[in-house]
Amino acid sequence: MSIPVDLADLERTLADFGPGYLLTTTDGVVRAVSAEPRVVDGVLVVSDAGRRTSANIAANPTVTLLFAPREERGYSLLVDGTATVDGETARVTPRSAVLHRPRRYADGEGAPHAPHDGCGADCRSVG
Repeated sequence: MSIPVDLADLERTLADFGPGYLLTTTDGVVRAVSAEPRVVDGVLVVSDAGRRTSANIAANPTVTLLFAPREERGYSLLVDGTATVDGETARVTPRSAVLHRPRRYADGEGAPHAPHDGCGADCRSVG
């Protein structure tokens, strides 16, 4: 189950999550590095991305930021975007963002509660 996040609400949505991971690829290999981005003018800035991550971005600027849920069976936040690098600082311009969790967590099996507020089987307001 994925719920789109309006990019205008991304900074506020990020406040509900802890540190995440910046995922890059090169030659078919995915690399993950810890990330605690700050939002500057709608761009997610990741300091200390590292040399290998910076090289990956230079080779393939398509990236994903992944933020795990803080609570068991909660939503993860996925932010897809395009990155640039300056030294070891990555700047990610978000293209899309979603809150995601398996549909089976909505009701019944594995669901600690069902957040029904009139928006369907499993959803969460972000506004």
